[in-house]
Formats: sequence, C-alpha cells, structure tokens
Amino acid sequence: MNKHSRHGILLINVLLSAALAYASVPATLAQGVKTVSEPSIRKYMQALASDEMRGRGSATPDELAAAKYIASQLKLLRIEPAGDDGGYLQSAKFMRRQRGAPNAAPTEAVTTNVVGILRGSDAKLAKETVLLSAHLDHLGIGREVAGDSIYNGADDDASGVTAVLELAEALSTGPKPKRTVVFALFGSEEIGGYGARYFQEHPPVPIESFVANLEFEMIGRADGAVAPHTLWLTGYERSNLGPELAAHGARLVADPHPEQNFFQRSDNYVLARKGIIAHTVSSYGLHSDYHRPSDDLAHIDFPHMTESIASMVEPVKWLVNTDFKPQWNKDGKP
Repeated sequence: MNKHSRHGILLINVLLSAALAYASVPATLAQGVKTVSEPSIRKYMQALASDEMRGRGSATPDELAAAKYIASQLKLLRIEPAGDDGGYLQSAKFMRRQRGAPNAAPTEAVTTNVVGILRGSDAKLAKETVLLSAHLDHLGIGREVAGDSIYNGADDDASGVTAVLELAEALSTGPKPKRTVVFALFGSEEIGGYGARYFQEHPPVPIESFVANLEFEMIGRADGAVAPHTLWLTGYERSNLGPELAAHGARLVADPHPEQNFFQRSDNYVLARKGIIAHTVSSYGLHSDYHRPSDDLAHIDFPHMTESIASMVEPVKWLVNTDFKPQWNKDGKP
C-alpha cells in the first residue's frame, strides 16, 4: 500500500476539520491555557509525522529536515536561538555501527539537535535553568510491514516535540518566566541518545544551572493503565519533582509500567546521570504500533494530546517562576 498517493487528500481533510476539532477541546482547558489548541497540534504533527518526512531517521538528511522545520517554528515563536554559530541547530559527530552488520567498521555520522532559549527575567532566578525536551528522530525507512516501509514515529516522538513547541509558545506569550528556560529537541535518541549526550557536554548555559528537566515522549495516545485524563512520570518515586508538579495541578502519577525501565530509556537519563533532576512525561500504554510503520497520524488521539499538553502549561509555568529546587529522594539519584 503506497500512502503517498493519499497524502494530498489527507492534508486537505486535516485542514478542513481543524476548526471543528477545536470545538472538542474541554472548556476547562481554555481557561488560562489559550495558546494550546488542537489545530496547532495537528499542524505540528502533520509536518513532523507525514510520509514526506520519511520517518526522520537518526543522523539522516530526513532528521536534519525535521530539525530545520522545528527551528523555523521556534523562530516564529521568537524563542532565542542557542545552537551553533548563533543559530538553532547544534551538530554532533559520532561513530556508529550499521544495523545488521555487527562486524563492519564503524562510520562517522552527524546528528542534529535544535536548541532555543528564553532567558529569565529575575536577576537571581535567571541563573537557574529549566530544560524542556523531546527527541526529534525516529526509525526512518525500514522493513516493510503490511505494504508500508515508512516508520512515521507520530507517537514516538513527534508527539513530544509538539508538546515542547506548544509549551514554548505558552511561555513566550505574556510575562517572561523568572527562570531561564531551554528548549532542546535531540537527534539520534533511537540509536543511543547521541544528541542528548552531546548537548549535556555542550549546553548553552552552564550545566550546573539546570534545576530540572522534563522530557516529553509518547503522549499521543491515552494509557489505559492509569485513570482517564492522566499522564505519568518516569522515576516518579526518585525525586520530589513529580509530587510538587502534581500539587500545582499537573495530572501526573507514577509510571504504571516499572518493569519496562522507562526512566532509563529516554534522553532524560543522560542528564539524570549528570545529577540533573530529569524525568520523562508520557502516556505510552505499550500499544502494538511501537516502532512499526503503523505509528502514524491515523492512530493519534488528538483530543487526548490537546488535553495532555494543556494540562501541563500551568504546572510548568509554576516551575519556571518558583524558587523551588527539586531534589533526589534517598537512593533516587541514578
């Protein structure tokens, strides 16, 4: 089945349905969270997870295309660039081995991060940094399944990138946060977290200034293992960040899948090992489309995504304006 021939019709349908879709957002979310809307979320998701992006394969020209798109959106939001040479992009070289060829010599690869910064407005708190992040890559073109070889990565992790972009808009609208906020979209998470590793060695502000990191990954569908309208936080029990966010309105609970070790399976772990209080926000319910071509736009629950992102706006605003510093619980630091 060739999906490209249907893309034009699908795009028209998305645009025509956008206004109607917005009406499905619960009224309670419109109060104080006016920047988050389903049409905006659909726009980002369509750009990142359409077939034209070819699955955003790690360290490929398609990953770079996705990075350039994300950079263009941060520029539109007037988020200051914090990458290489005054731009948004941050390039990292590394040596990689090709899948399926374990005996082959490693080859040099280049991955791309996108980094923006919103500098804090408070003379004291601006020296502290909150990092909001997601990974922008996926598996690219791969083994054909049911006639489809494009691994779109809509849930994994176009949904997380979209959350970061929506939060960037929310924080750049109105009074500037007291703390500095860095927005980072990492490349090559899927093949070893190379983008995040490079970022933590080349941050735009001193690494010791980071007080918290919230990674967003796979929030495109609800998880039946937790209550409706709920997200979960990896490593919830490791620090006091999750409970404090929950106390300030975040619909966050502990990860219901501890046997999956999700705390160690996303880019937050790279930063947590440096001592930064770093967790991942998710609602991944172990669906069967994980790392398959069927992780596409047709399987995204857009009302759930809209509600989930909107529910995090006020708690994140609290985090970037408070002097609360999260701490590891006893034996919680990795």
